[in-house]
Amino acid sequence: MDVKAIMCDVDGTLLTSEGIVSPMTVEMIKKAREKGILFGLSTGRDVHSVKTLLKTWGIDGLVDAIVGTGGAEIYDYTLQVEKSSYPLAGELIQDVMRHFEDMDVNFAIPYQGILYAPKDDEHIQMLSVADKVPYKVVDFDEFLKESRPKLIIICHPEEMDQVVARSQTFSNDQYKSASLKTASELFEYMDPRVTKTHGLQEVMAMHGIDMQQLCTFGDADNDYDMTLHAGVGVVMANGSEKTKSVADYITDDHNHDGIGQFIKKYIL
Repeated sequence: MDVKAIMCDVDGTLLTSEGIVSPMTVEMIKKAREKGILFGLSTGRDVHSVKTLLKTWGIDGLVDAIVGTGGAEIYDYTLQVEKSSYPLAGELIQDVMRHFEDMDVNFAIPYQGILYAPKDDEHIQMLSVADKVPYKVVDFDEFLKESRPKLIIICHPEEMDQVVARSQTFSNDQYKSASLKTASELFEYMDPRVTKTHGLQEVMAMHGIDMQQLCTFGDADNDYDMTLHAGVGVVMANGSEKTKSVADYITDDHNHDGIGQFIKKYIL
């Protein structure tokens, strides 16, 4: 394989259920970088929180670039480039929240390494613990006077079908938005121009790497587009059926060195 860059989703892909990168996968990442292959992360998490967690995950010093907030943010360690694009208007976010306000959900906006929420409940507490990101309850009327990167709706997994159904009746005449389920308990709204592919294309262009030379690893529905557009799109065995449908390869799950085994067999 003519692979010049490897970009991985984080949750359910690179991280095990224990919230770390396994030693074998860390070793394969090191060997890939020794061959001159760029290694990075492509995640729905915001860049700031990712940077603070690299040591906890066991990959501090091994990440060349981060595509964060589902493609809206880019941070490149090697080129010292940081940029963000296409935030959601505060008015639109408030309109979305009103559309779901009678349901058993909470809302979160990731910003500079903190999850901002309009109220304190088990939903935001769960997300904060699961993602190892602190949360802060603030007045959203004030907070949404500025545009924000995206809106996360948090619910119990058994309520997700109702959240998805409700999303199909949302519309706003002034602003466009895109929405999708990103985990069993998370549903997100963002600008329709924001995709992981958009962020990856920018990073690859900065390094002079063709998208056909990019290998991506993902699992959830929000990895569908990058799996489709990468030269080599790899999906974990624990991945969604939608994203598996466009994969070039299916590898072992995130608890059995799926990424490390694939790098060892096909890339090194």
